[in-house]
This record gives sequence, structure tokens and C-alpha cells, in this order.
Amino acid sequence: MSKGKLAKFAEMAQNPLVVECPMAVHMQEEFPLRGRWHKDFFHNANPIVLELGCGRGEYTVGLGKQMPDKNFIGVDIKGARMWTGAKEALQSGMKNVGFLRTNIEFIQRFFAPNEVSEIWLTFSDPQMKKVTKRLTSTYFLERYRQFLCDGGRIHLKTDSNFLFTYTEELLKANGIAPDFKTRDLYKVSPLRGDLEGSASSIQTYYESMWRARGIAIKYLCFRLHQGSPLIEPDVEIPLDEYRSYSRDKRSACEKHV
Repeated sequence: MSKGKLAKFAEMAQNPLVVECPMAVHMQEEFPLRGRWHKDFFHNANPIVLELGCGRGEYTVGLGKQMPDKNFIGVDIKGARMWTGAKEALQSGMKNVGFLRTNIEFIQRFFAPNEVSEIWLTFSDPQMKKVTKRLTSTYFLERYRQFLCDGGRIHLKTDSNFLFTYTEELLKANGIAPDFKTRDLYKVSPLRGDLEGSASSIQTYYESMWRARGIAIKYLCFRLHQGSPLIEPDVEIPLDEYRSYSRDKRSACEKHV
């Protein structure tokens, strides 16, 4: 591991806005902040919003600045990336922003029922090969139900046509009407209300790269209610013609559900 990464990890360990919980720890113990984020971490009763797969934390910090009446938690396992947003939030004296470093696969272990009001998924890996790894799959939505308020919003912002289409089809299969959706966020005119405003006014590092490459940014928002088990869509979806994060191009002729 490089000296730079080691220095960042050391800073993260001392940052009061960061909670680190490796898999070995949270699989053995009850997480102490579960059900107590309002009282013990934020010290207020404002709604809690998660950004899952927060990367550098640009969205978590940006939303925190826009909406001081809500609390925001960025979640990711990549501590060296998260360091950027955590450092900015600390230096800015932000009281409504925190970061949780852990595996998203076990996100339900960290929050109690009805403890979270919204979830943001910003440029998640589309996971075209394995459905259970997609952050909008039924595998994850059922986990979100364990701590998300009934009718809580889930926001998806993505460059991936595959992930966007898959999520559209999943909503259709389960009779869920989106509050808003667009395949080209920055061509929406005029922007209406807080949904599009929050989606378009903050740009992540990778988002700016994709826009520079001429890739349209997709956005949709829907409400997740309690109820019957969710089902996966039975459709074929064309794979993206490129790979995110500068990975090799993938043929559009291949298909995967």
C-alpha cells in the first residue's frame, strides 16, 4: 500500500465524521449506532439520507450544503476515495454530514427500521453480469425496506443505459410508478422542483468525464413501499457499449438479464 493511502487511512481514523466498520467487526457485533444515528451522531431529529457507493463523497457533501435541514451519510468501502469528501466536510465544519466505511451488501445491519428517509445511488457500477450485485435489484431493495421509511424515495443517477433500463423494467414489473425519470437530465427544461434540482446541480468527478465524452446522464426517482416481495423483470437488456471507469469496451451485441 502506498504512503499516500496509508496517510489517508490514518486521517480517516481520526476524522469524527467517519465511522469505519470492516466486515469482520460488523458480522460479530451489534452495530452501536443502529437506531441511534439521530441521537448519538447528528444530535438532531432531521431526516437521514444515504448515498450508497459514495466514492469521493461529492454528492454527500453537495447535498449537505444544499439542504442543511437534512442529515447525509455517504457509504462506501473505498476509504482512500471517501477521504476527499470526509476531509472537505470536516474542514467546512459541516454538522449534517457523515461517512460510513463498510460493505453495502450488509447495509441493513447499520440502520434500524424507519431510520432512513431517502437513498441516493449515484453512478453505481451497473453490474451487468450479476443481478444480485446491482444496487436497484430486488436483492438490495428488500434490504432497503428493512430501514427505509415506508414510501421513502430512492434516486438513481447514472451514465449506464443498462442499469437505467433494468431499473425501469423492475419498476414496471412491480407496478411502481416513478416520481420522475429522464434519459438526458441536462436537457430537461425547465428543471422542476427539488428532485431535478438536486440531481443536476451537483456533478461528480466521473460524471463530468462522461459528459465530456458525450454520454447522456439518466435520472429517475421512485418511492419504495412496504408490501409483497418484489420480483425481477423477465426481459433482455442490451449491454452498455462501453465500460465505466475506463474499462475495456464491451460489445453491444451481447445481452444479459
